[in-house]
Amino acid sequence: MQIGLLGKTNVGKSTFFSAATQTTAQIGNYPFTTIEPNVGIGYVKTDCACKHFAISHAHPLCIHGTRYIAIKIVDVAGLVPGAHEGKGLGNKFLDDARTSEVLIHVIDASGSTDIQGQSVPAGTHNPLEDVQFVEDEFDQWMKQILQREWQKLSRELESKSGKVIHAISQRFSGLGIDEYDVEYVLHNLNLQSKKPHDWNENDIDVFVRTLRKRTKPIIIAANKSDLCHDLNIINELQKIHPTIACSAETELLLRKATKNGIIEYLPGDKSFKIKDGITLNSQQQNALELAQKVVSKLNGTGIQQTLDYACFNLLQLITVFPVEDETKLTNKNGEVLPDAKLLRPGSTAKDLAQSIHQDLAKGFLFAIDAKTKQRVGAEHVLKNGDVIKIMSTLSRG
Repeated sequence: MQIGLLGKTNVGKSTFFSAATQTTAQIGNYPFTTIEPNVGIGYVKTDCACKHFAISHAHPLCIHGTRYIAIKIVDVAGLVPGAHEGKGLGNKFLDDARTSEVLIHVIDASGSTDIQGQSVPAGTHNPLEDVQFVEDEFDQWMKQILQREWQKLSRELESKSGKVIHAISQRFSGLGIDEYDVEYVLHNLNLQSKKPHDWNENDIDVFVRTLRKRTKPIIIAANKSDLCHDLNIINELQKIHPTIACSAETELLLRKATKNGIIEYLPGDKSFKIKDGITLNSQQQNALELAQKVVSKLNGTGIQQTLDYACFNLLQLITVFPVEDETKLTNKNGEVLPDAKLLRPGSTAKDLAQSIHQDLAKGFLFAIDAKTKQRVGAEHVLKNGDVIKIMSTLSRG
């Protein structure tokens, strides 16, 4: 599971990345601070299956019945206008972002950076322009991929009666786009019966844009929302994409304070508490007072909420807990509910086996639902929160 962070330069993407992953990234108030992509591990939150069984268990990623599940987050170089033509680090950005299943568009909601990522007085730039330009760049890049050897493709399909769906999906295979995605878009745009050489410029533009929206869903992280005089901009952004008001800088501060044992705080909490017996110096006191104002204004920092929304609302992923002993809910080492897998909606018991190890899927016999104690087959569709044992003729490894 990979989330890509996209956006123009100098909007706080690297700060968002550092806050979400607790991985150090170079942060600077100038364009192209990020040149090579930063890759780190973040976590999304969901209910642990221990709640259903009303049990407690010692697991570092289960805190009071809330389960944290690892995801990959990639922060790549910022975009500038003309990126699809190679301006700035555009082509590199787009290539690095292509394998992400969902995109978080980090914007400067305070309007304190212009379209090129240069600092300007707060409120003098309209963030709505950033949303449009970044998506246009992504669409133009995808259009270039499609149009590459388009005439050759059209002739081949004419002479060999090839399938348009297969040919187009092959062009986009590196972006994780399959034939089903292409067929769905072609059908909905009534392009399925239209031969490629008859497509006009508008057909191509609409197809690419629709395919991008379907296969690379976007949520807007309205960073620096704490610097806005009001949050009306959030309502405007919501008309385009789901949007969450964020302060990456505040989240980063709170995570550092937690790591240093100063406060009690979990990602996604809407408040924090200074630990008993802690004496703050004036700098720490001022920083935490400011953080409290931000958290109160935004009802949190928005970072964890953005990650959770991307996975569970946009992608509608489900969580399944594989075990090796369905009665004790343990693995072979006796650890209770040791793993949690994020799966696509509609995933089957055999898909779960494949996600654990290909040998389990190859030798799949049946699965056992630990909640119902029933035996289920390979095509059994899993539900969110299921606890499943896989029976296979082949062991892992």
